Amino acid sequence: QVQLVESGGGFLQAGDSVRLSCVLSGGPLSSYAMGWFRQAPGKERGIVAAISWTGGSVYYTDSVKGRFTISRDNVKNTVYLEMNNLKPEDTAIYFCAADPPPNVGASTTQEEYDYWGQGTQVTVSS
Repeated sequence: QVQLVESGGGFLQAGDSVRLSCVLSGGPLSSYAMGWFRQAPGKERGIVAAISWTGGSVYYTDSVKGRFTISRDNVKNTVYLEMNNLKPEDTAIYFCAADPPPNVGASTTQEEYDYWGQGTQVTVSS
């Protein structure tokens, strides 16, 4: 049974940086394409960033390009989301998700992901 556990959220100020982590258990991370999604209050959950199982293909939603970086460490079974120059509009619950094989490239739609973490809250004050 694959499980995902996120960590690293918290209360931050605009301009701060933080790194979210997501540990996958119950399988080898190397088989999964991974993604980070977020859901702000009153809004639908949407893609933030995604990375292919090889790490060779990444995707970012426009609002985070140049500020966020997704990466993976298949030895540690962990995916990261480095978030820099945070803005109040980045406030949301951040979810990690895993797209099992077979998968090609960075998966960008929620329907491609079978496994989800419980989420970690990121709150950015101005």
